[in-house]
Amino acid sequence: MKRDYSSFLPLGPNGGGTDRSASPLEALGWRPFFSQQISMDALAERPPVRIVEVHRSALQVVGDGIDERIPPLPDATVGDWVLLDRAHPGSSRVLDRNSLIKRRAAGTGRHIQLIAANIDTVFVVSSCNADFNVARLERYIALAFEAAITPVIVLTKADLTAAVPDYVDQARAISDLVPVVTLDARGEEPEAKLADWCRSGETVAFLGSSGVGKSTLTNALVGTQSIATQAIREDDAKGRHTTTRRQLHRVPGGCLVLDTPGMRELQLTDAASGIDDVFADLHHLSTLCRFNDCRHDTEPGCAVREAIARGDIDEARLRRWRKLLAEEAFNAASLAERRSRDRAFGKMVRTVMKQKTARRWRTDE
Repeated sequence: MKRDYSSFLPLGPNGGGTDRSASPLEALGWRPFFSQQISMDALAERPPVRIVEVHRSALQVVGDGIDERIPPLPDATVGDWVLLDRAHPGSSRVLDRNSLIKRRAAGTGRHIQLIAANIDTVFVVSSCNADFNVARLERYIALAFEAAITPVIVLTKADLTAAVPDYVDQARAISDLVPVVTLDARGEEPEAKLADWCRSGETVAFLGSSGVGKSTLTNALVGTQSIATQAIREDDAKGRHTTTRRQLHRVPGGCLVLDTPGMRELQLTDAASGIDDVFADLHHLSTLCRFNDCRHDTEPGCAVREAIARGDIDEARLRRWRKLLAEEAFNAASLAERRSRDRAFGKMVRTVMKQKTARRWRTDE
């Protein structure tokens, strides 16, 4: 029987005008952004599937009646949509993304690590204890803003301290655009307090350091205890890696949830506009400085220094802004340098191969 793919295509400007339940693909996050990239004929030949888990030597993909492993695909990550080539799975096509979370890979390497694709909301998780760190939260928020993803700060372990209002005030001071939610990760609070962002067909991700409750929150939303959790060290509130890989989990009748391993290092690259959004106040003030290249140090006519003198801006916030800008500029330049070298090497290889081919032709003559 020929499958009807009409529900996978755009519904039109008014949403189709009819009420219907979500299709299996729509429940997985399928929407017009993806269907507009392909034709009806392509859909019939290559069914769309979503990468829900990345293994060392395989990808787990799920679609309408499909749940299987396929070989790795170049530059594919969890959350990607793929047109599955059943005859040659390794030749399957990754569709353009509507969002991408990435970072400079940890260590001394210069390559980019893809974290997740097609995420709608990022819950940046921190605990109301010694783990709380404004600078770390700012990094995660900049990452989300750069990817055009809605960020929400989630403060866990709010039931274990009387200083919750202080943590909330510090979190809210990061950006007027970012909601702050406090909760106990266990029980019913996550489902109730995060419901606005966890509707059917939405994809959300929990990001944060180890031990802040990301896996506990995922279990609470999914309604299981299948994801392992561990207690933090009491002396410094640091956690140990429980989640070892990025994986999408289905919430019955609701969203998809990405649980991620804690990130010890989050190096930003290609995130200048995201940093500007997080530090919108400082970015605006910098445009009012007398000199375009003002370093906001001792230059005359510096609007940023004047705001600090008035008490409108915290000196520590300026230092964090400078640090992120310098880090992002260095990482972006380093990666651009590597790409340039890679292009030059590729050009050299193509030239050598052409020369070899030319010599072969001359020998054959």
